[in-house]
Amino acid sequence: MDEQAEISTPEEAADNELVLAFGRLQGAANRLEYLLGRALEAECGVSHLVFEVLLILGRAGKPGLSMRAIAQEQVLTTGGATRLVDRMEAAGLVARVEDPADRRAKLVCLTPQGERTTVAASRVHVENIRRYFLAPLPVEERDGFAENLRRLSHSARDMLPRLP
Repeated sequence: MDEQAEISTPEEAADNELVLAFGRLQGAANRLEYLLGRALEAECGVSHLVFEVLLILGRAGKPGLSMRAIAQEQVLTTGGATRLVDRMEAAGLVARVEDPADRRAKLVCLTPQGERTTVAASRVHVENIRRYFLAPLPVEERDGFAENLRRLSHSARDMLPRLP
């Protein structure tokens, strides 16, 4: 790909291979998010964002995570994370519990219903990932592609400012 691109017209901007490559990445991510998110909602009754928070909490295990940690993982404001967790709590998926390290603070953890929902939604999600994400790729390129996505994701995450 071009190291230095001379862009002097709108046509050159639109046809720049780096601009096109990033646009394809964004387009693929948006379309896949739509397809996989709709399947989660239709089959499991949860949005993709709720599913992501269920996974974050499942990964964290006991005793749970702070609202700040959830917000940081999802690139949400703490207010946005609070509203999302409020909805998840009302749906019986999560509970707020005392932080064993700081009795003044609360942590968010999965309820038994949240655990069941995480497992059921993950099964649906894995099948749809195979269908929409992996099936179009040559088998021999799948592992390398997944590794490159991991690198990009971690690099972008590490460049984001930390929440205060």
